[in-house]
Amino acid sequence: MKSRLVGFVCLLCFISLSAVAQDAQRDQPPAKSQDRIIREVRHELLMLPYFGVFDYIAYKVDGGTVALLGQVVRPSLKSDAESAVKRIEGVDRVDNQIEVLPPSSMDDRIRIRLFHAIYGYSALEKYSLGVQKPIRIIVKGGRVTLEGVVDSDGDKNLVGIRANSVSGIFSVTNNLQVASSK
Repeated sequence: MKSRLVGFVCLLCFISLSAVAQDAQRDQPPAKSQDRIIREVRHELLMLPYFGVFDYIAYKVDGGTVALLGQVVRPSLKSDAESAVKRIEGVDRVDNQIEVLPPSSMDDRIRIRLFHAIYGYSALEKYSLGVQKPIRIIVKGGRVTLEGVVDSDGDKNLVGIRANSVSGIFSVTNNLQVASSK
């Protein structure tokens, strides 16, 4: 009889602890859920049909809120990115802070020259493989920002040198990150 009573008390303690844990989980999204949202946001953004080398989209995930950041050439890409992220399960709100770059024929010419200077250079040819280019070229009013990931400091510096060699550019900001070697 006593062992049944102890078992019953243990069962009640387990049930009440489970209820407290479930309440805590409702208040905070689980880390696994947040990791899943991060993976899905990345996937959805990379799958956008008009997301190209002259666009840069970054994001931050905080619970069910996703903030979209960056610059794009086409206004439709900004709205497409927001629509794609809104459809992800667990995303409650999208804060779309993506800047649409103003149309400029001068900037368009600079973009093409930069693309050839960087991706057409034999030492950087490895970055031209694949659909999604790892080096993003953002041009606004003749000012260039390089975003993305390269393999080494040498490649980062070489991309910066190649970009600075293109005529018609006012400045180059090299925000390239070096992939950590594991």
